[in-house]
Amino acid sequence: MTDLRKTVETFWATAEARDWDAFAGTLTEDVVYTLPQTRERISGRERYVRFNREYPGDWHLRIERIIAEPGQVVTWSHVTVGLEEMYAISFFTGDESGRIAAVTDFWPEPYEPPVGREHLVERY
Repeated sequence: MTDLRKTVETFWATAEARDWDAFAGTLTEDVVYTLPQTRERISGRERYVRFNREYPGDWHLRIERIIAEPGQVVTWSHVTVGLEEMYAISFFTGDESGRIAAVTDFWPEPYEPPVGREHLVERY
């Protein structure tokens, strides 16, 4: 099996570089992209590449962490759009050739912690 971790690293590097042909090369023809929080799904390489190419704003990303095992990779990414900063957790599944067959993205929203635990935590 081809190293899916390297494919995912290329996926993110080519997305950041806006090299959509190379980005498409990391994906299977029938890739499925899922966003559970908004209950959206995109099926197929052409539609998924177009979704990313047309995404609004001058966004940039930096990989914070990659965890990989055969056939599966998880990334934690730091994303900026202008002055806004956010984090994403992405789960990748690969096929036998090492291309990305499925991506599931989670975009958690920051929130203020509940009152009453200030004596236990350090805010950063």
